[in-house]
Amino acid sequence: MRISDRHLAVTVWGLGVTQIVGYGTLYYSFSILAPEMARDFSWSLEWVYGALSAALLAGGLAAPLTGRGIDRYGAGRVMTAGSVAAAISLAACALAPERTSFFMALLALQVASGLVQYNAAFALLVQVAPNRAQRSITHLTLIAGFASTLFWPLTTLLHEHMTWRAVYFAFAAANLLICLPIHWRLSLLSRRSLTAAAKPVATEAAVEEADVPVPPEMPLRVEGSLPVALRPKGFVLMAAGFTLMSFVLSALLVHMVPMLGAIGLGALAVLVGTVFGPAQVLARFVNMIFGAGMPPARLAIVAAFSLSLAIIVLLASAPWLGGAIVFALLFGAGSGLNSIVQGTLPLTLFGSDGYGVLVGRITGIRLVVAAAAPFVFAFISEQFGVHAALAATAMVGAGSVVAFMLVARLAGSSPARD
Repeated sequence: MRISDRHLAVTVWGLGVTQIVGYGTLYYSFSILAPEMARDFSWSLEWVYGALSAALLAGGLAAPLTGRGIDRYGAGRVMTAGSVAAAISLAACALAPERTSFFMALLALQVASGLVQYNAAFALLVQVAPNRAQRSITHLTLIAGFASTLFWPLTTLLHEHMTWRAVYFAFAAANLLICLPIHWRLSLLSRRSLTAAAKPVATEAAVEEADVPVPPEMPLRVEGSLPVALRPKGFVLMAAGFTLMSFVLSALLVHMVPMLGAIGLGALAVLVGTVFGPAQVLARFVNMIFGAGMPPARLAIVAAFSLSLAIIVLLASAPWLGGAIVFALLFGAGSGLNSIVQGTLPLTLFGSDGYGVLVGRITGIRLVVAAAAPFVFAFISEQFGVHAALAATAMVGAGSVVAFMLVARLAGSSPARD
């Protein structure tokens, strides 16, 4: 089966909508609602973020299992089940009468997030059109980049008139009414693609050897660029780079609005935060137009460097508004490019076979480490100040730059394929 360009475009736009709702309701809203959660449960804000870190850890531990499920049952089915699980988990958080039940619901929420967010969406695009997946992933991240731009101010607006519990109920409804129908429809497409992929297919090498044209209905597998002997080392370096970069992103995105307020921006923090989303989209658009030929490993270096540079700019300029806007632009650009390379770099280095399992393993590793980021950032901020927390985060980001430089060097040293 070969998916038409029109159906692929519908798939990308449908996933774009669900990613906006998914990230907005399950992730970006938390920092806006966390202070009231802390008051409601008589917790310190530090411990509310500690609960989130533990929940992110649970999501990371579940990621390899999710990846195997994606390869076995299809990403569409997994995302359909994930929409239901996300809605139930949000409602459970809203209904929680005390800390323990809230914590258990938050654990379930982050496990459900892994079923509906980028990794599952990327896998669906790889399953339905492997040879066009890199471009499709770029288009998807271009659309989904507006999640923070929409949901930080939307959550703030809703919270002015509703309790955090009522906001979570509304977000549960959004996952059921918006995401579930789209994921169910895409699951049918994913299922047909998996059925077609189970039939014998021609690889690029076999086609070249036979020297015959490939019919449109005969899909080609995408083969990885790394030789088998270099793949273990490549995997370790790539996982390290994504893990360190995810730590930086997790630490700052969860704390973005309150952190900007703490360094002196006050009420302007939400305004500066809204620059982050358009910066993601702009970086992805520029990459799509001008960076199509850039290897994903080099793009990963640019992404990691942008994150670290953004934090340095903020440290040097705070509380100047202009510096904060430059920070949001750079940090948004780094985050936007990171979302692309999370999908394209594994595909380029290792190929499309077993993509779900591979991405699940990487996600599990990076989330296990990055899960601690919100708590660590909050702890350092409370004990030593927000500037110290930012400096420590910038150093972690520098480590990701080094890791991706080594990945690029490894990929560049690989013998060319005939």
